[in-house]
Amino acid sequence: MRALVISGGGSKGAFAGGVAQYLIEELFHDYDLFVGTSTGSLLISHLALQKVEKIKEVYTSVNQNSIFNRRPFLIKKDKYGGKQIGIDHFNVLRNFLRGSKTFGESQNLRKLIKETFTQLEFNMLKEGSKDVVVTVSNLSLNQVEYKSINDFNYEDFLDWIWISCNYIPFMSMVKKDGCEYADGGFGSMVPIEEAINRGATTVDVIILETEVTYYNRLPSKNPFSLLTNLHGFMLDRIEKQNIRIGKFVAGNHDAIINLYYTPTVLTTNSLIFDKKMMATWWEIGFNYAKQKNTELNEIKVEDR
Repeated sequence: MRALVISGGGSKGAFAGGVAQYLIEELFHDYDLFVGTSTGSLLISHLALQKVEKIKEVYTSVNQNSIFNRRPFLIKKDKYGGKQIGIDHFNVLRNFLRGSKTFGESQNLRKLIKETFTQLEFNMLKEGSKDVVVTVSNLSLNQVEYKSINDFNYEDFLDWIWISCNYIPFMSMVKKDGCEYADGGFGSMVPIEEAINRGATTVDVIILETEVTYYNRLPSKNPFSLLTNLHGFMLDRIEKQNIRIGKFVAGNHDAIINLYYTPTVLTTNSLIFDKKMMATWWEIGFNYAKQKNTELNEIKVEDR
């Protein structure tokens, strides 16, 4: 059984889409299982349907308003040419006055998921042989949960995709089935272990970070940038732990893991959705996968 695993990474999901496009359309990898976390959860249903161009159009046309109905931050350019986020005091205050537990709300993302993943497409996947699994964090029970398309109806599965992407406290916290849920990356950023536990013997893993840390984070300018830096630090630790555990489990199950990291630092803030940059990252991902597999084939030929 072959599986595709895509990590969390916000706007950097465009890079993962490019890598997946090469693996599916150029290498003709036929995946039985798709497991995603956060932005990976947004990609995998379309990839399972082999509707690559459709999800590419989505990822290269979204902006902040596509995600947030109440965005809690403003985007500012710093003196180094990068982008920093600052607090949108009006939106944050309005959100708190409405009784929200988070700084912002991401209801627009839930609408976008429904607009781009139809009931008909859901039925096609559910009736087929492929399994699509999204990762969520159950804050009430303090555990990670994996939600398969085979276990839910259309609206419920859309909820789980949306929940998997909700990067609190900047996005919505969702209460479902009596529990509070948030972004799957808080518990399992790279769910390799889950793919192997579900029977995968070969796992292609797209990790939306560089293999080696190439930068120091810029000094925090405000509480929001401090919070994103803190979240980034924690998620980096979770990601590295997930990969170590995944490699260990793969060794015990004689499974093969192929890792695709980003070759460069794409962004230091994956909450910023820039259409032009995301279109570029998609192409970078496609070309990186092509180059990586060309090099691997050359090595195999030399070894013969």
